Amino acid sequence: MPRSDNSTPQSAARAERAPRRGGGWRTIKWSLVVALWVAILGGGFVAYFAADLPDTSHLTGPQRTPAVTVLAADGTTLASYGDIWGEFLAVSELPVILSQAAIAMEDRRFYVHFGIDVIGLMRAALKNLFKGRIVQGGSTITQQVAKVVFLTPERTLKRKIQEVLLAFWLEHKFTKDQILTIYLNRIYLGAGAYGVDAAARRYFGKSAREVSLSEAAMLAGLIKAPSRYAPTRDMARARARASQVLEAMVKNGFLASEEAAMARRDPARLAPETVPGGGSRYFADWVLEQVPSFVGRDHRALTVVTTLDPALQQAAELAAARLLAGDGARRSVAQAGLAALGRGGAVRAMVGGKDYRVSQFNRATQALRQPGSAFKLIVYAAAFEAGLRPDDRLEDAPVEIDGWSPRNYDGRYRGSVTLREAFARSINTVAVKVGQRAGVRDMIKMARRLGITSKLPARASLALGAGEVSLIELTAAYAALANGGVRALPHGIVMIMDRNGNELYRRAGSGGGAVMSQAALDGMTDLLGATVSWGTGRAAALDARFGAVFGKTGTSQDFRDAWFVGFSQGGVMDGVVTGVWLGNDDATPTDQVTGGGLPARLWREFMILAGG
Repeated sequence: MPRSDNSTPQSAARAERAPRRGGGWRTIKWSLVVALWVAILGGGFVAYFAADLPDTSHLTGPQRTPAVTVLAADGTTLASYGDIWGEFLAVSELPVILSQAAIAMEDRRFYVHFGIDVIGLMRAALKNLFKGRIVQGGSTITQQVAKVVFLTPERTLKRKIQEVLLAFWLEHKFTKDQILTIYLNRIYLGAGAYGVDAAARRYFGKSAREVSLSEAAMLAGLIKAPSRYAPTRDMARARARASQVLEAMVKNGFLASEEAAMARRDPARLAPETVPGGGSRYFADWVLEQVPSFVGRDHRALTVVTTLDPALQQAAELAAARLLAGDGARRSVAQAGLAALGRGGAVRAMVGGKDYRVSQFNRATQALRQPGSAFKLIVYAAAFEAGLRPDDRLEDAPVEIDGWSPRNYDGRYRGSVTLREAFARSINTVAVKVGQRAGVRDMIKMARRLGITSKLPARASLALGAGEVSLIELTAAYAALANGGVRALPHGIVMIMDRNGNELYRRAGSGGGAVMSQAALDGMTDLLGATVSWGTGRAAALDARFGAVFGKTGTSQDFRDAWFVGFSQGGVMDGVVTGVWLGNDDATPTDQVTGGGLPARLWREFMILAGG
């Protein structure tokens, strides 16, 4: 039967697929509604996170923080630091190599991105994913400006979103050169210096306008970790980091490889006139680094009152200088560290090294070395917490743990001995057995309770001091005993005032709590007293006017480190806890120096000089 219309199967299908009348308008209408809601929600999202963004009106132009004066406990001046902020210099006033060095290390696409480097973020994410941990970040210089100038260091989603919003605002408000200018004048570059000009004056004794290629590379290398790479702390590490900067500059086309090689052959050096003498500068530098954490970085002038006792400091410097110049030099000992603390952890004296002018690296606070038997304080304290007592007996005999066989220093075995004798004579085999009784985990827990924050190996050799600690934290651990079993927190700042004498910070309270039982406290006091009376610490013994004396020796493998930590009670130096370390910066062995030799003698000399 013929069809009644002229349609074809194809036209019918097209008709079925065609939208109904008015369908196109409805699609447009709903698209506009969705877009409007996205705009409203997006605007609300931005408004929420932007509501408490900081004021940005002060961003451009110089911002200077004048001198910081560091005072001893009696009000005498220990050190005066110049302007923490140097001259505010525009990028156009700085050597091109300085800007290029910063860009090569921190943000090589700085001049092409819009505040956020999408490519850099993707690259960092892939690298972190491949490594299974965070090894690279993706923050741009613009984001770093937002973070350094405006935001707190807290790691929250809100702060990160605010950082991104501020980065967009900065890119809209300022030119790239202006952003780079702000960045180079505000970043912290170690040793109390904020901005490249202050850092150039602090390290090289010159304006940032005049820095050489090797000096520019060293400054740029400080940005990521200023405390770690500061040349006043470790020049070798600072130069190695500067070499990485030069390599990055070559890779990014800022330098020829020949220019980088020439800079490596003529590395940056500290200006001698910028390094004042005086052993108390080790302490003053240590204090200065802590000031921003208490009062921030925006105050015009500061006076810092510290815990340092000038008489004790003079005694410490004199005793250390005498020993290093005499028997120390004859026994291949090049460096010394000394930290004297009050019961609660107040630093009364500090020797950071032989000569501050030569090396500003602080062996009392920065060096991590193996404490040897001086770590047995923690081992036996943990064992006493587990129920052992000084009169308990263990066999001094060969022992093997997972293929490891510790030996005694003299190669002898004494059979059954009390824990008191084992500790006082520093018998290693018994210490390892005591550590096994206590448990490695409980030893580490005890170390943490006593204030040791360094990374410690969770193995049996920890009982013989196989981990690395700083002198100041080990001394603070001993101070807990002098403090009646209450943790001693090392500190050097009593009060911080502004230029008008207004208090900005004052230390209140001890900040510590009980860290061991009475049984552990009594047991360790017994053992430390025996060590000085008739054990390995006899060279530290003092006369009756010093009261009872307590301490422990320590010697690391191959005589690389030698320690003595001790204190007296009831005499002229009551409650002063002092730790001594002797050794060499490159960890070369000394001439068989043990903790019961030169360190115990240095400790005793300091106590006699300080006690009058």
